[in-house]
Amino acid sequence: MVRKIIIMGAAGRDFHLFNCCYRENPDVNVVAFTATQIPHIDDRRYPASLAGSSYPDGIPICPEEELDALLDGNDIDEVVFAYSDVDLDYIEKRRKRVAAHGVAFSTFDIDASMLPSKKPVIAITAVRTGCGKSQVSRRITNILKKLGKSTVAIRHPMPYGDLAKQAVQRFASYKDLELHECTIEEREEYEPHINNGVIVYAGVDYAAILAEAEKEADVIVWDGGNNDTPFYKPDLWITVTDPHRAGHELRYFPGTENFRRADIILIGKVGYADEANIKAVEANAQEHNPGATVLRRKSPLHVPTPELIADKRVLVIEDGPTTTHGGMPFGAGVLAALENHAGELVDPRPWAVGEIAETYEKYPDIGDLLPAMGYGEAQIRDLEATVNAVDCDLVLVATPIDLTRLIDIEKPNMRIGYSLPGEDGALTEAVKRVVC
Repeated sequence: MVRKIIIMGAAGRDFHLFNCCYRENPDVNVVAFTATQIPHIDDRRYPASLAGSSYPDGIPICPEEELDALLDGNDIDEVVFAYSDVDLDYIEKRRKRVAAHGVAFSTFDIDASMLPSKKPVIAITAVRTGCGKSQVSRRITNILKKLGKSTVAIRHPMPYGDLAKQAVQRFASYKDLELHECTIEEREEYEPHINNGVIVYAGVDYAAILAEAEKEADVIVWDGGNNDTPFYKPDLWITVTDPHRAGHELRYFPGTENFRRADIILIGKVGYADEANIKAVEANAQEHNPGATVLRRKSPLHVPTPELIADKRVLVIEDGPTTTHGGMPFGAGVLAALENHAGELVDPRPWAVGEIAETYEKYPDIGDLLPAMGYGEAQIRDLEATVNAVDCDLVLVATPIDLTRLIDIEKPNMRIGYSLPGEDGALTEAVKRVVC
């Protein structure tokens, strides 16, 4: 009997799981994907060119809100949950929802969806969105360059456009970002690597991506997204934790697996966190992954002209996913504002327009900040209009990219950043053991 399956996803891990486990499996018929978290990714089809010979018409991608109707109308055998950065209660609610239809429910097979590589793989993952993976990834690529190793970063998928065109993407310059019509979220992940002289691959078909990347790299760096597990089997597995959210390493899927499987658990942001929270993460590491090396690392802020912040009414723009489904009420921009005695953090909600206003409705716990949402041109223009409408003295832009490349900010503004310190013997030695 052919098993009929629905894959619950968010335009990334779900496609990878299908490619690894179901694409050429004659015993399985994937009836549909469902989509959530990211705007404008449902009501598409996974194209036939990627789905394989068993799916000549492709596979429909439906809003997750339609899951019950799909279960009622298609004689489904199993629903597979395949997206990330959700708490365990969230998954349990969906398990009960599916079970009410008499259908089996499972989470994705982590090991079956980690592809082997011919080259050493260093994976950087996290326990939540917004822990600081990107700065660690850049630090690892810098170590590799000093060791004389060529490397590419393969980034977790963000295929929000034409999936067939996005099967294999290579980014080596700003022109490539424009060629592939990248969203703000994509630019935030790719642009810092490009600035650092590192080529980035991403897309949909991660077996084909790996085959291309292996042609030009001595070492593959997996730069994970959200708190997802690696798509490639790592030779060195680094998991970043956030002491501002101590305990989340045991409560959010699948970051719990990253925490339990890591070779190195890196606690970032320790310069701005309570010691009790840092020790709580260390205690959880000792209990749940006693073989891991646990490192504390500062994440110093870069504030170009701190004296301009004092007493000002400040609008802070933070990374979008971190402050929306990542649930982080503040980021580097808010920390910089508070540390440098801003007079007020201006709440942008009264001025929010269009899809930015909708974002606040969907995520009501966002703090007094503006999430840098930009999943399409309309949303980017709504972001621009909101920024310029807010009554403030200064805009602090704490996104990983120079947002002024995409929007015109008509007020005085300052970029805020952070990085991992350059000298790090423990990480260097760990990398050497893998690649030398």
